[in-house]
Amino acid sequence: MITPQGMPSVRESRLTFPLSPAEITAQVRVALQEDQAFNDVSTLATVRSSRHVRGALVARRDGVIAGIPMAIEAFQQLDPSVTIRVDVEDGERVKSGATVLALTGHARGMLSAERTALNYLQHLSGIATLTARYVAAVQGTRAQILDTRKTTPGWRLLEKYAVRAGGGTNHRLDLRSGVLIKDNHLAAIGGDIAMAVSRARQLALPGTPVQVECDTLDQVDAALAAGADWVLLDNMSPERLREAVARCAGRAITEASGGVTLETVRTVADTGVDRISIGALTHSAPALDLGLDFDGL
Repeated sequence: MITPQGMPSVRESRLTFPLSPAEITAQVRVALQEDQAFNDVSTLATVRSSRHVRGALVARRDGVIAGIPMAIEAFQQLDPSVTIRVDVEDGERVKSGATVLALTGHARGMLSAERTALNYLQHLSGIATLTARYVAAVQGTRAQILDTRKTTPGWRLLEKYAVRAGGGTNHRLDLRSGVLIKDNHLAAIGGDIAMAVSRARQLALPGTPVQVECDTLDQVDAALAAGADWVLLDNMSPERLREAVARCAGRAITEASGGVTLETVRTVADTGVDRISIGALTHSAPALDLGLDFDGL
Protein backbone atom coordinates (compact mmCIF):
# COMPACT_ATOMS: atom_id res chain seq x y z
CA MET A 1 0.00 0.00 0.00
CA ILE A 2 1.03 3.62 -0.47
CA THR A 3 1.66 5.38 2.82
CA PRO A 4 0.95 9.14 2.79
CA GLN A 5 2.75 11.69 4.96
CA GLY A 6 1.49 11.65 8.53
CA MET A 7 0.62 7.95 8.61
CA PRO A 8 2.77 5.15 10.08
CA SER A 9 5.39 4.24 7.52
CA VAL A 10 6.55 0.88 8.85
CA ARG A 11 4.33 -2.05 9.70
CA GLU A 12 4.27 -3.33 13.28
CA SER A 13 7.52 -5.14 14.04
CA ARG A 14 9.16 -7.07 16.85
CA LEU A 15 11.69 -4.24 16.94
CA THR A 16 11.13 -1.03 18.87
CA PHE A 17 12.76 1.94 17.17
CA PRO A 18 14.97 3.80 19.67
CA LEU A 19 14.05 7.36 18.67
CA SER A 20 10.73 9.16 19.11
CA PRO A 21 9.12 10.80 16.05
CA ALA A 22 10.36 14.19 17.25
CA GLU A 23 13.89 12.84 17.67
CA ILE A 24 13.83 11.27 14.22
CA THR A 25 12.73 14.58 12.71
CA ALA A 26 15.40 16.57 14.55
CA GLN A 27 18.27 14.19 13.78
CA VAL A 28 17.42 13.86 10.10
CA ARG A 29 17.02 17.63 9.84
CA VAL A 30 20.58 18.08 11.09
CA ALA A 31 21.85 15.52 8.58
CA LEU A 32 20.02 17.21 5.71
CA GLN A 33 21.35 20.60 6.75
CA GLU A 34 24.86 19.19 6.96
CA ASP A 35 24.48 18.12 3.33
CA GLN A 36 22.87 21.46 2.36
CA ALA A 37 20.02 19.43 0.95
CA PHE A 38 17.72 22.45 1.06
CA ASN A 39 20.15 24.34 -1.18
CA ASP A 40 20.98 21.62 -3.69
CA VAL A 41 22.41 23.72 -6.52
CA SER A 42 22.88 20.78 -8.88
CA THR A 43 19.26 19.71 -8.63
CA LEU A 44 17.82 23.23 -8.69
CA ALA A 45 19.81 23.97 -11.84
CA THR A 46 18.81 20.87 -13.77
CA VAL A 47 15.37 19.70 -12.65
CA ARG A 48 12.12 21.62 -13.03
CA SER A 49 10.10 22.10 -9.83
CA SER A 50 7.05 20.49 -11.43
CA ARG A 51 8.84 17.29 -12.38
CA HIS A 52 7.47 14.13 -10.71
CA VAL A 53 9.15 10.73 -10.74
CA ARG A 54 8.80 7.23 -9.42
CA GLY A 55 11.76 5.89 -7.53
CA ALA A 56 12.74 2.50 -6.16
CA LEU A 57 15.27 2.10 -3.39
CA VAL A 58 16.81 -1.23 -4.32
CA ALA A 59 19.17 -3.68 -2.62
CA ARG A 60 22.31 -4.38 -4.67
CA ARG A 61 23.42 -7.17 -2.29
CA ASP A 62 21.72 -9.68 -0.01
CA GLY A 63 21.45 -8.42 3.54
CA VAL A 64 19.34 -7.41 6.53
CA ILE A 65 17.60 -4.03 6.50
CA ALA A 66 17.72 -1.45 9.30
CA GLY A 67 17.02 2.28 9.35
CA ILE A 68 13.80 2.52 7.33
CA PRO A 69 12.24 5.26 9.54
CA MET A 70 15.30 7.50 9.06
CA ALA A 71 15.26 7.08 5.28
CA ILE A 72 11.54 7.79 5.10
CA GLU A 73 11.96 10.93 7.19
CA ALA A 74 14.67 12.25 4.88
CA PHE A 75 12.43 11.92 1.83
CA GLN A 76 9.42 13.38 3.64
CA GLN A 77 11.30 16.45 4.84
CA LEU A 78 12.30 17.33 1.27
CA ASP A 79 8.87 16.50 -0.15
CA PRO A 80 5.98 16.41 2.35
CA SER A 81 3.66 15.10 -0.38
CA VAL A 82 5.83 12.10 -1.31
CA THR A 83 4.12 8.71 -1.17
CA ILE A 84 6.16 5.75 0.02
CA ARG A 85 5.46 2.03 -0.10
CA VAL A 86 7.48 0.01 2.41
CA ASP A 87 8.31 -3.39 0.95
CA VAL A 88 10.90 -4.48 3.53
CA GLU A 89 10.76 -3.83 7.27
CA ASP A 90 13.68 -3.34 9.62
CA GLY A 91 15.01 -6.74 10.66
CA GLU A 92 13.93 -8.47 7.44
CA ARG A 93 16.31 -10.13 5.03
CA VAL A 94 16.46 -8.83 1.49
CA LYS A 95 17.79 -10.35 -1.71
CA SER A 96 19.88 -8.51 -4.26
CA GLY A 97 17.60 -6.71 -6.71
CA ALA A 98 14.63 -6.47 -4.34
CA THR A 99 12.83 -3.16 -3.81
CA VAL A 100 13.02 -1.88 -0.25
CA LEU A 101 11.06 1.37 -0.70
CA ALA A 102 8.96 2.51 -3.65
CA LEU A 103 8.51 6.28 -3.89
CA THR A 104 6.43 8.68 -5.96
CA GLY A 105 6.97 12.42 -5.66
CA HIS A 106 8.80 15.54 -6.76
CA ALA A 107 12.10 14.77 -8.48
CA ARG A 108 13.85 17.62 -6.69
CA GLY A 109 12.95 16.36 -3.22
CA MET A 110 13.89 12.79 -4.02
CA LEU A 111 17.26 13.78 -5.48
CA SER A 112 18.17 16.11 -2.64
CA ALA A 113 17.21 13.58 0.07
CA GLU A 114 18.79 10.58 -1.65
CA ARG A 115 22.25 10.67 -0.11
CA THR A 116 21.09 11.32 3.46
CA ALA A 117 18.49 8.55 3.23
CA LEU A 118 21.06 6.12 1.85
CA ASN A 119 23.67 7.09 4.43
CA TYR A 120 21.33 6.04 7.22
CA LEU A 121 20.02 2.95 5.51
CA GLN A 122 23.32 1.63 4.12
CA HIS A 123 25.24 2.04 7.38
CA LEU A 124 22.58 0.62 9.68
CA SER A 125 21.75 -2.22 7.28
CA GLY A 126 25.45 -3.02 7.09
CA ILE A 127 25.55 -3.44 10.86
CA ALA A 128 22.41 -5.59 10.83
CA THR A 129 23.80 -7.73 8.01
CA LEU A 130 27.16 -8.34 9.68
CA THR A 131 25.46 -9.12 12.99
CA ALA A 132 23.20 -11.66 11.28
CA ARG A 133 26.26 -13.42 9.87
CA TYR A 134 27.77 -13.77 13.34
CA VAL A 135 24.47 -14.96 14.80
CA ALA A 136 24.19 -17.60 12.07
CA ALA A 137 27.76 -18.73 12.69
CA VAL A 138 27.02 -19.64 16.34
CA GLN A 139 23.59 -21.16 15.76
CA GLY A 140 23.12 -24.29 17.83
CA THR A 141 25.40 -23.14 20.64
CA ARG A 142 24.43 -21.31 23.82
CA ALA A 143 26.36 -18.19 22.85
CA GLN A 144 24.66 -14.84 22.25
CA ILE A 145 26.34 -12.23 20.03
CA LEU A 146 26.83 -8.90 21.82
CA ASP A 147 27.84 -5.45 20.65
CA THR A 148 30.07 -3.01 22.57
CA ARG A 149 30.29 0.74 23.20
CA LYS A 150 32.56 1.11 20.15
CA THR A 151 29.96 3.17 18.32
CA THR A 152 29.95 6.32 16.21
CA PRO A 153 29.45 9.38 18.47
CA GLY A 154 25.82 10.46 18.25
CA TRP A 155 24.74 7.22 16.57
CA ARG A 156 24.83 4.79 19.50
CA LEU A 157 21.08 4.25 19.83
CA LEU A 158 20.74 3.70 16.10
CA GLU A 159 23.75 1.39 15.80
CA LYS A 160 22.72 -0.73 18.77
CA TYR A 161 19.23 -0.91 17.28
CA ALA A 162 20.76 -2.18 14.04
CA VAL A 163 22.52 -4.93 16.02
CA ARG A 164 19.12 -6.01 17.37
CA ALA A 165 17.72 -5.91 13.83
CA GLY A 166 20.40 -8.43 12.88
CA GLY A 167 19.50 -10.76 15.73
CA GLY A 168 22.23 -9.67 18.13
CA THR A 169 21.98 -8.62 21.77
CA ASN A 170 22.93 -5.25 23.20
CA HIS A 171 25.63 -5.02 25.86
CA ARG A 172 25.40 -2.10 28.29
CA LEU A 173 24.16 1.10 26.66
CA ASP A 174 26.46 3.46 28.52
CA LEU A 175 28.81 3.81 31.49
CA ARG A 176 25.96 4.03 33.98
CA SER A 177 23.84 1.09 32.88
CA GLY A 178 26.35 -1.57 33.89
CA VAL A 179 29.62 -1.96 35.76
CA LEU A 180 32.58 -3.29 33.79
CA ILE A 181 35.80 -3.33 35.77
CA LYS A 182 38.45 -3.44 33.06
CA ASP A 183 42.19 -4.10 33.14
CA ASN A 184 43.03 -0.40 33.41
CA HIS A 185 40.69 0.01 36.36
CA LEU A 186 42.50 -2.82 38.09
CA ALA A 187 45.91 -1.45 37.13
CA ALA A 188 44.97 1.87 38.74
CA ILE A 189 44.17 0.18 42.08
CA GLY A 190 46.92 -2.42 42.23
CA GLY A 191 44.81 -5.28 40.88
CA ASP A 192 42.52 -5.56 43.90
CA ILE A 193 39.47 -7.25 42.36
CA ALA A 194 37.71 -7.78 45.69
CA MET A 195 37.89 -4.09 46.54
CA ALA A 196 36.75 -3.06 43.07
CA VAL A 197 33.68 -5.33 43.15
CA SER A 198 32.80 -4.25 46.69
CA ARG A 199 32.99 -0.55 45.80
CA ALA A 200 30.95 -1.12 42.64
CA ARG A 201 28.20 -2.75 44.69
CA GLN A 202 28.10 0.29 46.96
CA LEU A 203 27.97 2.92 44.22
CA ALA A 204 25.92 1.33 41.44
CA LEU A 205 22.13 1.35 41.38
CA PRO A 206 20.54 -1.75 42.94
CA GLY A 207 20.36 -4.61 40.47
CA THR A 208 23.16 -3.27 38.30
CA PRO A 209 25.28 -6.22 37.08
CA VAL A 210 28.95 -6.12 38.05
CA GLN A 211 31.35 -7.49 35.46
CA VAL A 212 35.12 -8.03 35.75
CA GLU A 213 37.51 -8.31 32.83
CA CYS A 214 39.92 -11.21 33.33
CA ASP A 215 43.06 -12.04 31.39
CA THR A 216 44.07 -15.04 33.51
CA LEU A 217 42.41 -17.93 35.32
CA ASP A 218 43.70 -16.55 38.62
CA GLN A 219 41.74 -13.37 37.94
CA VAL A 220 38.67 -15.47 37.13
CA ASP A 221 38.97 -17.16 40.53
CA ALA A 222 39.37 -13.79 42.25
CA ALA A 223 36.33 -12.33 40.45
CA LEU A 224 34.21 -15.33 41.45
CA ALA A 225 35.37 -15.11 45.05
CA ALA A 226 34.44 -11.41 45.06
CA GLY A 227 30.93 -12.22 43.88
CA ALA A 228 31.08 -10.79 40.35
CA ASP A 229 27.91 -11.41 38.33
CA TRP A 230 29.67 -11.57 35.00
CA VAL A 231 33.20 -12.43 33.91
CA LEU A 232 34.69 -11.03 30.71
CA LEU A 233 37.28 -13.46 29.38
CA ASP A 234 39.63 -11.33 27.32
CA ASN A 235 41.80 -12.73 24.52
CA MET A 236 41.88 -16.25 25.92
CA SER A 237 42.68 -19.35 23.87
CA PRO A 238 39.87 -21.87 23.33
CA GLU A 239 41.47 -24.22 25.85
CA ARG A 240 41.65 -21.51 28.51
CA LEU A 241 38.11 -20.39 27.72
CA ARG A 242 36.83 -23.90 28.35
CA GLU A 243 38.58 -24.01 31.71
CA ALA A 244 37.23 -20.58 32.66
CA VAL A 245 33.69 -21.59 31.66
CA ALA A 246 33.96 -24.70 33.83
CA ARG A 247 35.07 -22.64 36.83
CA CYS A 248 32.24 -20.13 36.34
CA ALA A 249 29.48 -22.70 35.82
CA GLY A 250 26.46 -21.70 37.89
CA ARG A 251 28.33 -18.83 39.51
CA ALA A 252 28.69 -16.12 36.87
CA ILE A 253 27.83 -15.29 33.27
CA THR A 254 30.76 -15.78 30.91
CA GLU A 255 31.62 -13.53 28.00
CA ALA A 256 34.45 -13.97 25.51
CA SER A 257 35.97 -10.94 23.83
CA GLY A 258 39.01 -9.82 21.92
CA GLY A 259 39.74 -10.20 18.22
CA VAL A 260 36.83 -12.52 17.46
CA THR A 261 36.17 -12.86 13.71
CA LEU A 262 33.67 -14.69 11.55
CA GLU A 263 36.32 -17.34 11.02
CA THR A 264 36.90 -17.89 14.76
CA VAL A 265 33.53 -17.15 16.37
CA ARG A 266 32.25 -20.72 16.11
CA THR A 267 35.34 -22.10 17.84
CA VAL A 268 34.83 -19.56 20.61
CA ALA A 269 31.14 -20.42 20.92
CA ASP A 270 31.91 -24.15 21.14
CA THR A 271 33.81 -23.55 24.40
CA GLY A 272 30.45 -23.04 26.13
CA VAL A 273 30.65 -19.29 26.81
CA ASP A 274 27.33 -17.55 27.35
CA ARG A 275 28.11 -14.46 25.30
CA ILE A 276 30.60 -13.20 22.74
CA SER A 277 31.15 -9.45 22.35
CA ILE A 278 32.35 -8.08 19.02
CA GLY A 279 33.27 -4.43 18.57
CA ALA A 280 33.47 -4.85 14.80
CA LEU A 281 29.68 -5.10 14.59
CA THR A 282 29.42 -1.34 14.97
CA HIS A 283 32.87 0.08 14.25
CA SER A 284 33.82 -1.95 11.17
CA ALA A 285 30.65 -3.19 9.47
CA PRO A 286 30.75 -2.55 5.70
CA ALA A 287 27.77 -0.61 4.35
CA LEU A 288 25.10 -2.66 2.62
CA ASP A 289 24.99 -1.68 -1.05
CA LEU A 290 21.66 0.01 -1.79
CA GLY A 291 20.72 2.44 -4.53
CA LEU A 292 17.88 4.65 -5.74
CA ASP A 293 16.65 4.06 -9.29
CA PHE A 294 14.35 6.51 -11.08
CA ASP A 295 11.52 5.81 -13.49
CA GLY A 296 10.18 9.03 -15.00
CA LEU A 297 6.46 9.90 -14.97
